[in-house]
Amino acid sequence: MKKKFLSILLTLTTVATLAGCGANTGSENQTDGTKEAATEQAADGETVDIKIGVVGSIYEDLWANAVDTLADEGINLEIVQFSDYVTPNNALANGEIDLNAFQHQIYLQSEIDQYGYDLTNIGNTFIIPLNLYSEKIKSVDELKDGDTIAVPNDPTNEGRALKVLEAAGVITLKDNDNFNPTLDDIEKYNVKVTIEELAANTIPSTLPDVTAAIINGNYALDFGLDVESAIYKDTVLDEEKYWNLIAARTEDLSDPELVAAYEKVVEAFQTDATESVFNDTFGGYFIKVGWDQDRLSEYK
Repeated sequence: MKKKFLSILLTLTTVATLAGCGANTGSENQTDGTKEAATEQAADGETVDIKIGVVGSIYEDLWANAVDTLADEGINLEIVQFSDYVTPNNALANGEIDLNAFQHQIYLQSEIDQYGYDLTNIGNTFIIPLNLYSEKIKSVDELKDGDTIAVPNDPTNEGRALKVLEAAGVITLKDNDNFNPTLDDIEKYNVKVTIEELAANTIPSTLPDVTAAIINGNYALDFGLDVESAIYKDTVLDEEKYWNLIAARTEDLSDPELVAAYEKVVEAFQTDATESVFNDTFGGYFIKVGWDQDRLSEYK
């Protein structure tokens, strides 16, 4: 079941822009009501209710330890499931939920640009690596002229895949600061391979037909490929725009009580217990990143 929903989760990484939902005309009053209720609860020392939106049941596992920790600190963190990747930001902007945690920074920015949402990243969660797999060779050094490498054909993942191939020494990209490079941005093939662009979800099944392939973590897991079987592991993990995050309404960050509560939520997620879930439950397909950043520092 976890494998099934992991596929749903990582569909996000392959999406640059999705169709939107209509605005909620009553959002201002709804947001104010949620905010005031949470503030009053915190001031009275009562249990604070916080709703966090996610997409996919896998988040129940990822957040389980945080939910338990926060309960001991007087915060009732309710996981609210959504069935698509457009609704959670709309729901957050409209005050139907207090936080969400389902997207990386590129996607959040695309939603802000498209719909005008005033949302802020308050804490980093993880990155999901893109690794190189093969059924025909055991090392990148075995690649030779004429071999074929499959890469995802969507803009976000193809750009990441090409950066992985560059890090592996297979290609050299032009120095043009293109964050999401395409095949046109390849300056040199250090090994004269053919790069085949395919839909990310189909790539695992093509492994017998290609020399190697860059495979999204969720699809690799579904196909029975563990991290250790990769012939080259993604080292391009310092690109912050690929990091997943926890988002809040920017206007709520002017309230010290809410900031304090949200900080506890971030801290409850960024723990050794959560990292153990990344490694033990999901085989290292989630990697913690940016946990040393205090994204709420300017609001305290």
